[in-house]
Amino acid sequence: MRTTERLVLRPFREEDLAPWAALNADPEVTEFLGEPLNREQSDQIAAAINAKYEADGYGFLAIERRSDGAFLGAGGLSREQWYPDDLEIGWRLARGYWGHGYATEAAASWLEHGFTNLNLPRIIAVTDTPNARSIAVMRRLGMTFDHTAMLEEDGIEFEATIYSLTVDAWGAKTSGRE
Repeated sequence: MRTTERLVLRPFREEDLAPWAALNADPEVTEFLGEPLNREQSDQIAAAINAKYEADGYGFLAIERRSDGAFLGAGGLSREQWYPDDLEIGWRLARGYWGHGYATEAAASWLEHGFTNLNLPRIIAVTDTPNARSIAVMRRLGMTFDHTAMLEEDGIEFEATIYSLTVDAWGAKTSGRE
């Protein structure tokens, strides 16, 4: 579990499954993530997220608002098939929580964890090129454009934009030396 000023990042709980399923069924939320999911698929992902975090010591966690316990979504670090040498940072929030800085706040905590506890040399973020909201979060985190690439998931090819942040650049940013 990790905490920030406004958030608690923790494993999924039973009471998260309904709002997680609603988030995953929302076509606007899943626009750049694939097809909307049904409840069974969503529950399976939550269980896999918890198991992965337990096994590896990193992964995605549920994002809860500290002030009222509201479930906002999930985010964290993952190792994806496209770039197996790097950990990727990501987030998925319910639409009602977009635009409040929650994704940036949670992701900043994950960057700190990745660089200070996991001793990563760099962390990447990958999104569909048209996903301006996620690219804006990447920029707010201090990540810089790395490259674009054609990637494939579940038989569907898409143009991805990749941003990255090195431990040195993160250290300069967080110490005010940038």
